[in-house]
Amino acid sequence: MTKLFATRWALVATLTMLATPAISAQQDDGAPPPSKPGKPINAGEVLSGELNTMKVRDVKNVGKRVATYQITSEPRRLPPPSGLCNLETGPETFQLVPSGDAQAAQLKTFAGKEISVKVDEIACASDPGQMSEAVITKWSLIKKQ
Repeated sequence: MTKLFATRWALVATLTMLATPAISAQQDDGAPPPSKPGKPINAGEVLSGELNTMKVRDVKNVGKRVATYQITSEPRRLPPPSGLCNLETGPETFQLVPSGDAQAAQLKTFAGKEISVKVDEIACASDPGQMSEAVITKWSLIKKQ
């Protein structure tokens, strides 16, 4: 019985010695400091980034798939009261809501490319069907010279 106890004790001691450096290494791994919040974006300012197209199911017309447009950009802070949208650095993905078929067709031609839009109305995403962190409801496309 003493031999069994001594064997188990040696095993526990060995495992403890092996685990202690690993735990301290995890704590001191030199993790980067938390990112600073992005610069603010207000109505009338320009947002630039890559335009992505996604097919999502329409909340109103259950089962119908609709194209959703999203700009991926650097983190930005929204005007109060939205602020950082419950994120440390602010949203990086912005859903563009076309106001009609003309704007939707305009976006379709720029899928996968860098675009710039003038933001007129922006808010944090709040509906379950929204695929982005923030939603731009009023905007206009800026043509590159």
